[in-house]
Amino acid sequence: MKKLKIVTIGGGSSYTPELIDGFIKRYDELPVTDYYLVDIEKGKEKLEIVGNLARRMVEKAGLPMKIHLTTDREEALKDADFVTTQLRVGLLDARINDEKIPLKYGVLGQETTGPGGFMKAQRTIPVLLDICKDMERLCPDAWLINFTNPAGIVTEAIEKHSNTKTIGICSGANNMLMDIAKAYGAEKADIYARIIGLNHLIFADKIYLKGNDVTEDFIEKLTLGEGSNSLKNIPDIGFSKKFTQALHMYPISYLKYFFLDKEMVDIAKSDQASKGTRGEQTKEIEKNLFEIYKDVNLAVKPKELESRGGAYYSDTACSIISSIYNDKKEIHVVNTVNNGAVSDLPENVVIETNSVIDKSGAHPIVYGKLPIKIRGLIQSVKAYEELAVEAAVTGDYNTALLALTIHPLVPSANIAELILNELLEANKEYLPQYNK
Repeated sequence: MKKLKIVTIGGGSSYTPELIDGFIKRYDELPVTDYYLVDIEKGKEKLEIVGNLARRMVEKAGLPMKIHLTTDREEALKDADFVTTQLRVGLLDARINDEKIPLKYGVLGQETTGPGGFMKAQRTIPVLLDICKDMERLCPDAWLINFTNPAGIVTEAIEKHSNTKTIGICSGANNMLMDIAKAYGAEKADIYARIIGLNHLIFADKIYLKGNDVTEDFIEKLTLGEGSNSLKNIPDIGFSKKFTQALHMYPISYLKYFFLDKEMVDIAKSDQASKGTRGEQTKEIEKNLFEIYKDVNLAVKPKELESRGGAYYSDTACSIISSIYNDKKEIHVVNTVNNGAVSDLPENVVIETNSVIDKSGAHPIVYGKLPIKIRGLIQSVKAYEELAVEAAVTGDYNTALLALTIHPLVPSANIAELILNELLEANKEYLPQYNK
């Protein structure tokens, strides 16, 4: 049997049992012989805990999958077939700063959207590009399946500044499909939705149940509160009936940050004062998860993992790896290069949309022109993303300032400057490109 080597960088993450569970379920079509979990020295303890749970899960499943734990990236990447990334540069403390600093100025602090997402991209992109350099040398034919947020921006940086084959993934669209299925008491496999936009900024404008168009009916369900998009990491406030009818599309929960900005800022401030930012809450969730993972009798993915934002992403990641490996030509929603699929955006930028996945990668399904009601928002956020990539690669202050200033959630250039200066100061040990 051909050896199939998969590597996860950031292997000590609390998400890893998700992936292990996904690979176990798909072993018949994805016979992983060697699975390497890689982390940095700082994350060694977590790596051991997660790695031991992974070994127990594989043993319980009775599979000949070897789990390797290492801090040696070189050893792990050598001749790998697939590499997945789920790393967090600066750990959760950096995320907490990303949330708190903008909020001081009345601007949303969130890990993937607005200034928080910007700073996460600045820390992450140099590290990911280093990993890509290693991959070009040690496993030039491997695929990089990137789950590290902000997934769209990071994927665009890899596409523009490396030769590594990559696809960016996110569980957001998967969650939308699950919520549609729930509204109809159906299986996720029965649902197809045409999805368009950018990472954490997607809309479904056509929805099918077992091949029948149910778009109108589902929009009606949304107005009646019978359908929702419930992501664990986003406050559960809904859009008004009138706005839902006017938009006439199904938006991912993250769009509340754009369409209900004031309300979301107010909630974020209130949460910070009462139960802490989402980063602080996640820290607590992670602490509890790792205590659960330590249990030597635990040999399955624990139910408690669902309380993390991004639950079920193994479904997405493992299905996409299987679709490439087996040349399945399945349709998945991924982050990939536009290549003319959306005529209102540049060819070389990354979009998130339905794509056919085969052994040569992702092929976005042609969408055409964006509807006017979402075109402006998508174009302005994409311009911000392009500048964010450039800033992360060059470390140019002016580019960074422009990126933040043109972001729709930042109210003025003066506030952008104040936020940027504070964020750069708080993150200087993770920003070598700005400290030249």
